[in-house]
Amino acid sequence: MGDVEPIILSRRGAVPVQPAAPSPAPLKITFDRRELDRILDLYGRMVAQGEWRDYAIDFTRDKAVFAIFRRAMDMPLYRIEKDPRLARRQGMYCVVSQTGHILKRGHELPRVLAVLEKPLKAI
Repeated sequence: MGDVEPIILSRRGAVPVQPAAPSPAPLKITFDRRELDRILDLYGRMVAQGEWRDYAIDFTRDKAVFAIFRRAMDMPLYRIEKDPRLARRQGMYCVVSQTGHILKRGHELPRVLAVLEKPLKAI
């Protein structure tokens, strides 16, 4: 059985049908504007406190990663990752430490980022 084209019969005669193209998979997973605003807000506050100094963003086919550095040449202190494949399980957002331990995972970005917030000090 070789290549057989499906045919639709209509009033005008037999018409070959083009097979439907499969829906294209997303090329890259990215942070949307709301998520990136939330991450950059935290990043800006920590830079103002002198804790963090640099960041890098990586968008791949599987996940988006926002890496936070103390110095530009170091390994990242933390990685904020978005992996949509885990959305129905543990949650698509997670914060990973420098050693690779997952500090927090969840469905809501603000709750996951709370692990990186510094507690307020009483004066």
